[in-house]
Amino acid sequence: MSGPATTAGRHGVLTSRAALASVTVALLLLSLKGYAAWATGSVAMLGSLADTTLDFIASLVALFGVRFAAMPADRNHRFGHGKAEALVAMFQVILIIFSAFGIGLRAIDRIGSPELTSNAEYGIGVSLIAIAATFALLAYQRHVIRQTQSLAIGTDHLHYKSDLLLNLSVIAALILDQYLGFAGADALFGIAIALWLGWGALRASSKAVDQLMDKEWPLERRQRFIEVAGHHPLVAGIHDLRTRTSGMHDFAQFHVWVDPQMSIREAHRVMDEIEARLRPEFPGVEILIHPDPEGHVDGEGDPLLAKDAAILVEQERTT
Repeated sequence: MSGPATTAGRHGVLTSRAALASVTVALLLLSLKGYAAWATGSVAMLGSLADTTLDFIASLVALFGVRFAAMPADRNHRFGHGKAEALVAMFQVILIIFSAFGIGLRAIDRIGSPELTSNAEYGIGVSLIAIAATFALLAYQRHVIRQTQSLAIGTDHLHYKSDLLLNLSVIAALILDQYLGFAGADALFGIAIALWLGWGALRASSKAVDQLMDKEWPLERRQRFIEVAGHHPLVAGIHDLRTRTSGMHDFAQFHVWVDPQMSIREAHRVMDEIEARLRPEFPGVEILIHPDPEGHVDGEGDPLLAKDAAILVEQERTT
């Protein structure tokens, strides 16, 4: 038997494994970068260490968050616990912003200092190991994200994608600083890293805010949902479609127009058939359908009719 609960359980296992993998990689890199930062004195490496430290904390929080979000609905949380993922993502964003601020201050302070880095080979070696480990983690995270659309793992994925740039920047800074004699390279790369992290945090926050604010699905997905749902021969139209996403859970509710003389039993059968039509293309979505006598429109909202999908597109684009 399959359904939203089964899908959520499978997704919960995948996201927990991905979060645990992130924690493991972050712990390994934390140890290596801690030594390299001490050995080289590089502010770029220090910035990379700070970012990995926050990655470790964020991954621990993500591990807790995805496990909590995967919990089934209970008496006090009838829509499940999916928004825990959005809260975790916002926590991760805050950590990234603080990290970027600290790295930027340290780099600006280094600009006016003649202090040089040392032992570049340690920093370069550790950075190469970090790049290899991060590539492997990113590949696994992409697999999990494709399967689950997890916001927490997606935000974690963004962290580690930026880590690739961080590690390459550390290598470039150490080479320029020690081997090519450009003493200001380390500080400049530190500032660039701080700006990159800050920009990434702002981008990552938008999806979390969207979920917390119950933003509607993308227009194309809603339009396709209406087309599939309205294809039933006994459905005269669809209106008051409302959609939202909460962690790994998607919700959709809408009203359909049916013959006013239709019996309750027949209307119930039609609703079941509509859900059966939607399930293959929208697996795991929790659907709530309300039948209305044809022509009836509730007080709030404009009707969204399946046959008027083109009008819907135009209205959305002009608002």
